[in-house]
Amino acid sequence: MTTPTVWKKSSFSGGGEGNDCVEIAEGPTHISVRDSKAPARATLTFAAPSFTPFIDALKAPAADAGSVE
Repeated sequence: MTTPTVWKKSSFSGGGEGNDCVEIAEGPTHISVRDSKAPARATLTFAAPSFTPFIDALKAPAADAGSVE
């Protein structure tokens, strides 16, 4: 797998320079995610079909995620 070169910021990145968000890079088979405040650090990489369920899980209310005690 190659390192992504084109990163896109979320449209919800806020005001200012928009550095308080994540960025994604789409490849033919994988999608990578990184912290825009620390772009040189590690990225998360998902197989393309796994990315939508990952985003859906992030959007789910906390009650849906289950509780850890």
